[in-house]
Amino acid sequence: MIMRKYGKLRQLGLLFAAAGLAGCSHESAQIYQGYAEGEFVRVAAPYAGSLTTLNVQRGAQIEAGTPLFALEQDNEKAARDEATQGLKRTEAQLENLKKGKRPAELDAIVAQREQARAAMKLSEDDFARDEKLAKAGFISSQKLDAGRTALKRDREHLKELEAQLATAKLAARADEIHAAEAAVAASRATLIRADWSLAQKSVAAPVAGLVQDTLYVQGEWVPAGSPVVSLLPPQNIKVRFFVPETRIGALKTGQAVTLSCDGCAAPISAAISYISPQAEYTPPVIYSRENRGKLVFLVEARPASINAAKLRPGQPMDVRL
Repeated sequence: MIMRKYGKLRQLGLLFAAAGLAGCSHESAQIYQGYAEGEFVRVAAPYAGSLTTLNVQRGAQIEAGTPLFALEQDNEKAARDEATQGLKRTEAQLENLKKGKRPAELDAIVAQREQARAAMKLSEDDFARDEKLAKAGFISSQKLDAGRTALKRDREHLKELEAQLATAKLAARADEIHAAEAAVAASRATLIRADWSLAQKSVAAPVAGLVQDTLYVQGEWVPAGSPVVSLLPPQNIKVRFFVPETRIGALKTGQAVTLSCDGCAAPISAAISYISPQAEYTPPVIYSRENRGKLVFLVEARPASINAAKLRPGQPMDVRL
């Protein structure tokens, strides 16, 4: 979870603006005082847990993807292991349904079929012999009918065993296989969710930047969603300044400005990124009776990331239009 916090230094900016306007004897110079501000990226985990590892320190410059911290993971690892075993079980059940009976069971049916085939062959021979004897008048018609019935019985028994053997070689019914496939898909989704939950306990930097602050120490309990590390990417650094109402009409977003500060080796180029649509009064404690009723507008300018990294939030800046 990433939470962005915008520093509220408006009063400080008004003081800078007031000092700048009061100190300029000619407004035509178009130099205004402002301050640097950072939009911090506060990195948190969506789950609660004890902080087991803190991989970064305040003031460090890190790249995106750098491990930041880890929370205890015992429950998540156990859930992942359970989901893994559940998937294996449902996959095995599906494979079993797709197969026929076990080889030993098939061998038993084959043996029964061979016995039935031998019995039928014997019945065929006996009936053929009885037919000859009946024609010669040596046996009664009842004896011939008994042989015919025995032959028919043995033939049907052989057909039954052949059908059993064919059925035993088949897989389970289609609806049973579909149910097993659904169970496998559900187990696989459970494992994916368990892996995701485990991964959320180890958090990496979403962006490159400065480690502005670490908010917990190792061993502390971290509530769900509570930021553990605060990052300041260079592209999130901007300069805020205030421009009088008489000048605001000449400004537009994208307009180039020049920044300078006491610790800057050279002027820094920036571009206006935001102009407030609403005016506000300057602090009356700063201005004389003639000036304290003037309106000013908040303006924000962003330097390139390579230059923004040289600035610090709260640092006083001079802005030249």
